[in-house]
Amino acid sequence: MFLLSPINAHKLIIFLEFNHYPSNMKFTTTIAALLIGSASAFTGSAPAARSSSTALNLAVGETAPDFALVDQNGKTVKRSQIKKPLVVYFYPADATPGCTVQAQSFNEQVKDIRKTFGAELVGISGQDVESKQAFASELGLDFSILADEGDAVRKAFGVPRAAFGLFPGRVTYVLDKDGACQTVYDELADAASHVEVAKESLSELKGASKKGASSPLGAIFGR
Repeated sequence: MFLLSPINAHKLIIFLEFNHYPSNMKFTTTIAALLIGSASAFTGSAPAARSSSTALNLAVGETAPDFALVDQNGKTVKRSQIKKPLVVYFYPADATPGCTVQAQSFNEQVKDIRKTFGAELVGISGQDVESKQAFASELGLDFSILADEGDAVRKAFGVPRAAFGLFPGRVTYVLDKDGACQTVYDELADAASHVEVAKESLSELKGASKKGASSPLGAIFGR
């Protein structure tokens, strides 16, 4: 039986995903589990640092960190200046299969997100502005994707790594108009599901806002 060391197994999975083969992330993750598991049987348990934490530093009810990042059009987007509900989705990398599906899914729904819920949308990953320009141009994106070089904003949000720590996590946060976190959705494999979860959260937020505004106290305090 052919075995790989944990380090080489990690390199192989990264090669498979970022070279677009295969495009099914569930298949890729399964390979990771099999390879790392078989290698660990001969090398001992992997250090604790190899196991990615699923704990999210930004919890529901907490205020999201502020950030100012440049998008594909050279525009600086500052979180605290967006005075409306905001969907912030972190994705692993531009132009990879899952991230392409996710961006296309959000792009198909961005007009509805704006019109129906009065919300805005941004995507964030660690590649530079030039990469963002190429990715956005290829897909015709109608929303900002932001260059988080050095992953400072990803770290500020506490986005966990995925697939045994092999990949940057794919996590969507829905924030209210004051920046308070309403929903956290962590799902690497099913990239297309993020947009539906975001819309469900925005719908609930809109309903709660209407209910609050209709009450006497809501009318007084503008909530």
